[in-house]
Amino acid sequence: MNGPGRLTRTSIDDFRHVALDAVGSTNTECLARARAGDPGNLWITAGRQTDGRGRRGRAWSSEPGNLYSSLLLIDPAPLEMIQSLPLAVAVAVRDAMQAVLPAGARAAEIKWPNDILIGGQKTCGILLEGERLADGRYALVIGCGVNVVSAPDHGLYPLTNLRSEGSSASAEELFAHLFMNMTETLGIWNGGLGIGDIIALWRQHAVGIGRPITVNLPDRSIQGRFDDIDGSGQLILTDENGMRRHIAAGDVFFG
Repeated sequence: MNGPGRLTRTSIDDFRHVALDAVGSTNTECLARARAGDPGNLWITAGRQTDGRGRRGRAWSSEPGNLYSSLLLIDPAPLEMIQSLPLAVAVAVRDAMQAVLPAGARAAEIKWPNDILIGGQKTCGILLEGERLADGRYALVIGCGVNVVSAPDHGLYPLTNLRSEGSSASAEELFAHLFMNMTETLGIWNGGLGIGDIIALWRQHAVGIGRPITVNLPDRSIQGRFDDIDGSGQLILTDENGMRRHIAAGDVFFG
């Protein structure tokens, strides 16, 4: 940390890693350690999860051989800047996955805000969770589950896994790339100050811009054209009435 509320000048040596055989949820484990006073910059990985979860409380099946990892950050940025972090996380995870795909394989792409697809099929789930701790610190957990050898059906999107795409990498090898790529990308993000550079990297590998989409919100669905993302990372959608909407969070479906 360099000053309050900013994660800057990160290096590999700034981060620790604890590997567990099994855990309820790597996100839950990170939050528990934060409440117990952990200073952050801590990776937790597990061979399997017994109580994994996805967005909106959905269950996340955790078959052995896939990657289950979470990164605990403490006070990584002012709260108003944290909304751009999912884009940085998506860039880091996408680059790590691309690093273990063989030449000629279908490329890993990013679907807003931070789903990673290969050939239009979801290959990774990312869940960010935050909590204000009793001592006043803010704990942010970046959870990342990647389908390495299998793709449990969660019922929302077509799925694939890295093995089916020609990769021979293990979960451990993939995590080594993720560890390095996340360090580099968080340095670029720089507590939110580098969001312009992150958005440029995100756009290089984005899928769906210019296409018709449906965005499912907690209370309704909106249809329209995915025009772009704005300077804070929100999705810009032009709806059927020609109104441009800025959407901070939602489930995106193409077509």
